[in-house]
Formats: sequence, C-alpha cells, structure tokens
Amino acid sequence: MRSSLGGPRVLLRRLREVMAEPVSAQARLDKIVTVIAANMVAEVCSFYVMRADNTLELFATEGLKREAVHMTTMKAGEGLVGLIAHQAEPLNVQDAQHHPAFSYRPETGEEIYQSFLGVPVLRSGNTLGVLVVQNRAHRLYTDEEVEALQTTAMVLAEIIAAGELKSLARPGTDIAFTRSLALTGQPLSDGVGLGYAVMHEPRVVISNLIADDTAKEQKRIDEAVADLRASIDQLVDRGDVLHGGEHREVLETYRMFANDPGWTRRLREAVQTGLTAEAAVERVQSDNRARMLRQTDPYLRERLHDLDELANRLLHRLLGRDMIDGRVILPDNAILIARSMGPAALLDYDRSKLRGLVLEEGGPTSHIAIVARALGIPAVGTVENITGLVEAGDAIIVDGGAAQVQVRPQSDIEDAYKEKARLRARRQEQYRSLRDVPSVTKDGVPITLNLNAGLLIDLPHIEDTGAAGIGLFRTELQFMVSTRMPNANEQIAFYRTVLDAAHKKPVTFRTLDIGGDKILPYMRTGEEENPALGWRAIRIGLDRPGLLRAQLRAMLKAAKGHDLRVMFPMVATVDEFDRAKVIVEREINHLERYGHDLPNSIKLGVMVEVPSLLFEIDEISQRADFLSVGSNDLMQFLFAADRENPMMAARFDPLSPACLRALKKIADAGTRAGIPVTLCGELGGRPIEAMTLIGLGYRSLSMSPASIGPVKAMLIELKAAGIADHIDTLLDKSNGAPSLRPHIESFAQAHGIPV
Repeated sequence: MRSSLGGPRVLLRRLREVMAEPVSAQARLDKIVTVIAANMVAEVCSFYVMRADNTLELFATEGLKREAVHMTTMKAGEGLVGLIAHQAEPLNVQDAQHHPAFSYRPETGEEIYQSFLGVPVLRSGNTLGVLVVQNRAHRLYTDEEVEALQTTAMVLAEIIAAGELKSLARPGTDIAFTRSLALTGQPLSDGVGLGYAVMHEPRVVISNLIADDTAKEQKRIDEAVADLRASIDQLVDRGDVLHGGEHREVLETYRMFANDPGWTRRLREAVQTGLTAEAAVERVQSDNRARMLRQTDPYLRERLHDLDELANRLLHRLLGRDMIDGRVILPDNAILIARSMGPAALLDYDRSKLRGLVLEEGGPTSHIAIVARALGIPAVGTVENITGLVEAGDAIIVDGGAAQVQVRPQSDIEDAYKEKARLRARRQEQYRSLRDVPSVTKDGVPITLNLNAGLLIDLPHIEDTGAAGIGLFRTELQFMVSTRMPNANEQIAFYRTVLDAAHKKPVTFRTLDIGGDKILPYMRTGEEENPALGWRAIRIGLDRPGLLRAQLRAMLKAAKGHDLRVMFPMVATVDEFDRAKVIVEREINHLERYGHDLPNSIKLGVMVEVPSLLFEIDEISQRADFLSVGSNDLMQFLFAADRENPMMAARFDPLSPACLRALKKIADAGTRAGIPVTLCGELGGRPIEAMTLIGLGYRSLSMSPASIGPVKAMLIELKAAGIADHIDTLLDKSNGAPSLRPHIESFAQAHGIPV
C-alpha cells in the first residue's frame, strides 16, 4: 500500500483549487473529502463537525453511505470519532472494530473498513470537528500521512471559522464555532454591558495558508526563529522586562521555549507539509494549546500563556510587524477581551466606546479591577480561555455583578439582558436622586461617604454623587500611565487640579504605592521572590528619599490656599511613620526658607494595611492625624492569601470573625485617640460590608463612585446602634464560625435594609 499519491503539498494545492471554485458549501465539502481520499489512497474520507450541543455530525464523506451525511451523530467522547474530539489528539489504529471505544453505526456501512486514522480539527486549541480516513486492509498509517491529515484539518478549520458551513446545519442546531456560550468568572466591576468583542492583543490573521515555495517558507521560519532567539537573549542580557510587569524568570522561560529543539522541529515539519511559515506557527500553537487546555496541573496550564506569547512574537516577526502596534481604534459598543492587562493599558482606550471588559486573569482586588470600577466599566475576570473562545466582532454581554459573560447570545438572552440594563439604569437614577440626601442613619449618626480616585476623569464624580470628598487619591496612577517620571512642575499642576476640582472638599493623597504588581515602566527594581511582601510603597520612599521628597514638595506647593491631607502606605512600624514625618518637616522648612506659601493646614496619616501595625495601633494613633484602613492588602496579609490568585479570591470572607476583630481594633484605637478613621478599601463599597463596618464603629468610608448610591440607600434605612449591638453579639458568640455573613444578611432582611 502506498503511503500517498502525491504528498501533502500536492493535496494542499488541490484543496486550494477546490476552495476557489464557485460552488455550494456542501458541494465544496464533497469535493474536499474526495480529493483527500484520492491523495491519501484511502477508501474512505469523512468530515465530522462539532455542533453547539457537543455532538459530532457527519457533514461529508467519500466511501461511506451518502445517506448517512447529516444523519449520523455522536457525542464528544463516544466512539473513535468522539474520542478524538474529546482528547484533541490523532488516533491511528489498524483494527478499528476491536478498539474499546469503537461504536457501530449501521447506517454508514463502515463495518467493512479496518484501518482508521482520525485527527481533530482545531482552532485556537478548541475542537471544531474531526477528519477521518479509513481502509479495508489492516495497516497503520505513516507519520507522513498523519501529518498530512493534520495539515488538511487546519484548512477545514478555516472553512468552519469563515462561517461557510452555517447554512448546512439542520434546523434547531448550530455548529460549535458559532454556538452561544455562557461563561462564568469572578466579578471585577458591577454593571451590564452589551457590545462586540475587540481583542486587546489581536490574533494575527493568516490569509495565506498554502505555500507556493516550501524552500522559501523553510528559510523564512528558520530566520524568524533565529531573530526571535537573538531578541530574547538581548532582553535577558539587558535585564529588561516584558509588558512592564514580568520578571527575568519569565524571560528565561521564553528563552527556554524558543531554544526547545522539539518546538522548532515541529515548526519545520509543518512547513514541509506545504504550509506557509505563518500557518505552520498557527498549526503548531493550536496543537500545543489543545494539549495544554486539557491539563489539570496549574503550572502546565500557565505555560500555555508562555507558548502563546512566544508564538505571537514569532508571527509578528514573520509579518514584519511590531508587537506594539498602538491601541486599536474602538468601534462603538466595544467589549474588550484580554488575557491580562495593566491599569495603564486600559486607560489608553476611548472610554466613551467601552462597554465592558473580560479577562482570563485578574481578581476582584487587582488594580485593573480597581481602575475598571473607577471608569464604571462592567468587568469579569478569570474567564478561562476567553481569548481562544471569542473572535473579534462576536456579540458579547458582560454582567459584572453576576460574573457572567454571554458569547454570541441567543436573541431571547440578549433581550433579557437589555431589560436588566434598563432596570439597572432606572435604579442608578434612583440612587442619583439621593445625591443631596444627608448621609445619616435612622438614629441620627452621620456617616461620611468619600470617593476613591486616582485619575482626573474621576473628579466630576464628586459632584455627581454628592460625596463628601476624596478619601483616597492614588497618586501612583499618574506615574503608571506616563512613559517617564513626571517632573516637579507636572506633579504640582496635577495635584493643584485635583484640589481645585474638589471645591474645598477634603482630598487625601496617598504617596506613591509602587512596587509589587504596580511597576513603573521607566523604573528598574531588583528581582524579588515575593514582590507583594517586598520593596514597595513607603519602603521605596524611605530608601530613596529623593523620590518621596520630590512628591511631598509638589503636594505642599500645589496645596497653597488649601488644606493638605497626606497618608503613607504600607507602614509596618511606628518608626517608619516617624521617619516619613521627618521628611515632611524638612520639606516644610525648605519651602518656608525660600518664601513659598504653605497649605492652610497639613495633616499626616497612616494607611493601616500591614498586620504588624495592629500591635502598635495605640502608639501610631497618638502620632498620626488620621488613620485609613487599606482593607484589600490587610485582608491578604491577615490570611496570607494572594489577592491576585483566583484560587484564593473567595477562600476567606472579610466578614469572618478574625477580619472583623482586626477592623474593630483599628476603629476603637481611633476613638480612644480622638482621630478620624476611614476605611478606603473595596470592602466599604458593598452595602452588606458597609453596614457591618458601621456596626464596628466606622463613621467614614471611601469607595468607587458607583458604590455611593447603594451604600447611602442602605445606611439611611439603618439604625447604627442596632447593627453595633448585633455585631458585638455575633463576635462574642462566633465560636470558630468561618463567616458571620449569613447572620448579618438575616439582620438586614429582618429590618428591611436594602443590601
């Protein structure tokens, strides 16, 4: 038996001719399976397409009974064809009927065929169908034939992706590539957004799959791989970082993969089958993705991102494109899809056209989530493989509150979400009507509601929401969105703009909280095994006092004629705060010496987010003018649970007794010292948690603009004394309970408090 008649290159050229013919979709498929069977000297060639209901349907065959087309079906995992679809790997057997997975289909007439070769039809690692050849004789197909069939399957994947086969689907069914998907992730930012998918890092579209000159394509792939290796070597040698936030070990991983002989061998083999260099990269990476997506080991799954990044870089080199093409121009109603993003990248987009954000990575307390909430963009994170499941232009619905993402939704689903969006808009209008209502509980306790901010676009929200001021202004965002360190005059102008826009309402500036996951693209830092617990925030400021002094001097100058409030982040000891105060005093003396006008008043505070400070809370309260609780970091440090890790995000409840006792300890210390205490983490922006904080003694909360309305609606129906007594009782009787949330929710329901 000959292994093939003309080889894969002849097959691909013949397929290209068939694809160019002006025939119907079914006629084209019928010709394709005939050409494949003839080229591979196979008596049978069959093409199965995955339907939306996870069923494989026979769409075309040469050799089996024609009446079986569109009649024969099997579930993924059922039979040899279903096994291939489930495992996303080729299957080559010489006695198909004695294979344990064999499933007899009498309508096909395949019982006379013994040898069987099937390969998955893959795109971005997702199985779209299965391509099969069979013969009567007992034989194993050669490696060349397996490779040829895999290459041919890639062409069929493009036919499916082009939408040509939608017309062949039976009534009431749809092919999997265009099926509706309901995906679940983690809530990042509340709200409902309907629109169309825009890829943050668009996949390279390969228009030419079939090579005219294989030797030329082989040379292109060899040169591109060599160029890629050299560029990665240069990055490692210079100590640069990718995307401004990855560390040297990631570059070393890229270098390891780029120099993997197995990877380069597979690229060369794919080119030898007749593919262009670009198509060969796509083919190899789709196979890698299919295998990785079926791994359960988190480490191996993470390597998928490295391989994707490497393949993307190689494709850009083959096409002569820069990896950074500039931000795409958004269409109206854009839903941004990304594996991961930094806050600065999100700010590059036109906010007026963004309707939602979906990420494969990023938890509720990540900084991209904080910026999304500040911008009022509905967002969902940790949506597995979203970049592989979505094509640019797909209809998408993002429900940030429910952490749901609807991909290519049915009309009834879309109508339901449109109604939900309308109801949400009416509810927001009701919240806006509370703008001028005093923020006072039913028993007359005033609660100060402030905004968290960090961008100039946040400032109009002070008036829009009726907020009392800005309880946390994240000054590092100005530095993160800039391509260089802002100079003194730029910082002065920025801080002055913020103070003027607040119209005499208090603004609390937090000094630079950089380091950890907030890396400035123009600032080099050393390698750290655990950046979240490393050189960041006040630690950088004290070790590099020139940076802190420059920022403090800019604030002091900008606040002329205003009251200035400054707080220091990541303070772990009383001594650190004392040293920071000395720097402030030195800058005040410097400005006085040179005749500069000073702020009307200067108050210095501490952000309580490191647990060690809980054991010096009275000492720090005697020294500080105010305390601010950073609940995001305090929570992750209390429970030793990385807030960026999706497996940890919901593991510990902030309404657990341990967390509530820590928060109460801080509030009580502020009361004893007679200084205000504000909670400015994300915790204060959720009504049920805000109600609990009031019960713990907090009288000032700071939150995102969208949270002001719901929290105010809650507190004006609340009696502070009642919830305080209830929380005290719960803490006294907690007896090891993992969370007090059910009891607090029951209290709210029993008293008619909207949470």
